Amino acid sequence: MATRARSNPDKPKAAPKTPRRRDPAEPAASGQCLCGAVRFEIGVPARWAWHDHSAASRRAHGAACATYVGCWRSRLQVIEGADFITRYEDPETRAVRSFCGRCGAPLFYERAHAPQMVNVSRALIEGRTGREPRYHIAIEQTPDWAYLGEPLVPLKGFPGVVWERPGRKKRRDPGLI
Repeated sequence: MATRARSNPDKPKAAPKTPRRRDPAEPAASGQCLCGAVRFEIGVPARWAWHDHSAASRRAHGAACATYVGCWRSRLQVIEGADFITRYEDPETRAVRSFCGRCGAPLFYERAHAPQMVNVSRALIEGRTGREPRYHIAIEQTPDWAYLGEPLVPLKGFPGVVWERPGRKKRRDPGLI
């Protein structure tokens, strides 16, 4: 599947303007990209939150899954750095993903069938959003190397590191060979 970027990464373009600015009196959660060039707010409570295990989100985030918080487009406000936002549209699905043109952090995910909604990368938001990610999308696309909740134990000599202890090999019964 060949895809192409809509914008030149050397020349960042601004994200489309929201139809209505978020009411400053409404409670908000703040977020920013890795380098801090793009800062934004979403009105809380968010509409929903979920873990996306799809191959497309895995590749966009470079991780086993991506966690998103969804909100009405009118409740998202880019506070700073709109000129650094670069957008990519998948020609097959028409889904649009926005990234910081400076540090590459994934910011927003917009689906063509829901133009009034924007999904925001949860990891970029400080504090609570009013929604916990309780849903898992495309769980059947989870890679075999992803962590699935197996018991973990501390790794001796490495503070803060835990690992999955391999199971002990069962001895073969010599009578079965």
